[in-house]
Amino acid sequence: MTAAAELITSRRNPLVKRMRGLHSAKGRREAGLLLLEGTHLLQEVLRLGMQPVELLATEAWCERHVPLVQALPVGCRVVPVSAEVLDAVATTDHPDGVVLTLEPPALAQGPASFVLALDRLQDPGNLGTLMRTALAAGVEALWLADGADPLQPKVLRASSGAALALPLLRGDARELACRLQEQEAAGFQIVAAVVADAADGQGRLPIPYWQLDWTRPTVLLLGNEGAGLSPELQALATCRVTIPHSAAVESLNVAVAAAPLLLERWRQGLAEVGEPAAGQPAAP
Repeated sequence: MTAAAELITSRRNPLVKRMRGLHSAKGRREAGLLLLEGTHLLQEVLRLGMQPVELLATEAWCERHVPLVQALPVGCRVVPVSAEVLDAVATTDHPDGVVLTLEPPALAQGPASFVLALDRLQDPGNLGTLMRTALAAGVEALWLADGADPLQPKVLRASSGAALALPLLRGDARELACRLQEQEAAGFQIVAAVVADAADGQGRLPIPYWQLDWTRPTVLLLGNEGAGLSPELQALATCRVTIPHSAAVESLNVAVAAAPLLLERWRQGLAEVGEPAAGQPAAP
């Protein structure tokens, strides 16, 4: 890390305006930087071997986290700020004492046999939660058709850093449709998650998700929180699955629904090789 600068106590300091510019997608694009908030995200950045550009922290935070400060890579500028200045920079109501900037991760797009594709997902909290679940389930690439910015501060927090480790491809619905057609031609199954009573053009209802062979190369399609998957993308699906549940609710939250769907591939993979699931005893 570089030597710490003088303590900044004025909310009118140019640094505050520069950092607040990173709250918007336009500001992040123009600066080529992301704004991350909180000790946990700093720990994730260091764990992934990434290079923070600038770190703003209160003196109290620095005193409590000496090992973290010492672990900062060479070139990271540490700027001590007052609690009032940190409040002005952060997007959260009660920041824990540290924010940092980071260049957007440049993740190589290698071969992927398990892809999650999201159609116009709007809620940053849902998107961040989905990213964390996807990474836990072994998803190898995330494709986004419009929707929330995956690198905004709220998504980064909700993902607990998974957004920095998950290969991302962003575009619109037309680009996603082209990718789906290419994957189908390559032998992938294109799986659309829909509600239980959603019949297709031939009157067929979706199957319970556990009846599908998830060990095949797969793209899982999930739709917008309110409208679901667009008809155009649904038409490209080679199979349709649903999560059976009580009729007391019409549908499940998309982030909640994603968990059993994504982890079913993991469960089937363990069963295929005869390994017990975590926490389960092996067969005698």
